[in-house]
Amino acid sequence: MSLSEQYAASLSAETVVVAAGRPARERDEPVNPPIVLSSTYFGTGALGDGDRGYGRYSNPTWDPFEEALGQLEGSELPGLLYASGLAAVSSALSLLPAGGVLVMPSHSYAGSLVMATELAQKGFLELRTVDITDTDAVKAQIAPQGPDAKAARMLWLESPTNPMLGIADIRELTAAAHRVGAIVVTDNTFSTPLVQQPLSLGSDVVLHSVTKYLAGHSDVVLGALVTSNPDIRAALLHHRIIHGGIAGPFEAWLALRGLRTLALRVERSQGTAAVLAERLSRHPLIDGIRFPGLPTDPGHERAKTQMSGFGSIVCVQIAPVAGLSGAEAADKLVRALQLWLPATSLGGVESLIERRRRHAAEPLSVPDNLVRLSVGIENIEDLWADLKQALDSLGR
Repeated sequence: MSLSEQYAASLSAETVVVAAGRPARERDEPVNPPIVLSSTYFGTGALGDGDRGYGRYSNPTWDPFEEALGQLEGSELPGLLYASGLAAVSSALSLLPAGGVLVMPSHSYAGSLVMATELAQKGFLELRTVDITDTDAVKAQIAPQGPDAKAARMLWLESPTNPMLGIADIRELTAAAHRVGAIVVTDNTFSTPLVQQPLSLGSDVVLHSVTKYLAGHSDVVLGALVTSNPDIRAALLHHRIIHGGIAGPFEAWLALRGLRTLALRVERSQGTAAVLAERLSRHPLIDGIRFPGLPTDPGHERAKTQMSGFGSIVCVQIAPVAGLSGAEAADKLVRALQLWLPATSLGGVESLIERRRRHAAEPLSVPDNLVRLSVGIENIEDLWADLKQALDSLGR
């Protein structure tokens, strides 16, 4: 490790994103780790006895990012980097025993929901979806009553959820899951470890789509898992090796480079999102808004207890106008924008916007007029001027 565990624990997360994962401080060593392009490694011992062995098992370019992410999430173990967020989802779901009950938010990331649904249809697991903001309802699904009732073996959390920005009580739900022996996986993509640390709230595994905020420049597709449990990490590592969902070294290097500016990007985008949310909440064509930072948001008080900020995602519902349905008005709004980029994904330096129900996999419970805004780092007044002119155009 480039930083001792004891010293790293004394540093703020804003410093760790810059300092962690550096090469050793030795004469003529580079400041940044190199990219290692090799499919195999010299070694005479049996594979598994400490040698890197083969490119599917290990790559030195993964190590700095995995070290830094583990430190940021408060784990003494390095994270695990994957080829994509969904590769990480697949690995996390592999911890669920065959036929086990999975409790998942009804408004999870669509890819996670689709994967879990398909596994359930094939009989590999039993899926129970629930409003993750309703703590009592979630507990009832984790430990249902009745002589034949099966308790959950895995609880899947997202908080805030994608795209409805619902806030789960992570600490209480995790405790409820552990009482019945269930593993808890928390998708922390929206918050990043700078805003929320689920391991400290009791979660067993933390999931990231590294594609989003961690890499931060919309130029790589990667995923990651972090745990403090050595046995769980060993199982996840084995799954990655056997199923081959490994990261490319160049992508891993780019992700680490992006991570270096995470604190600056999150600070900027969160501040802008808070101002835009407040302005949007007062616009007559906004028929509903979700942003945990608004005092009127149903998740506001809960978010304050487990998050150090409120994130950079804002969701709004567009009112019907001028003979257009809400969904049609939302589509017209997106087409009228000049600075905001109509595209899926989130967490990059650029501000992105999309109507979520344009995706066939999006749950039908997501309103068809809901627009998700991923706030970037551009000038706030430029972003607002573009939103305002597009909203104003709906009446013409």
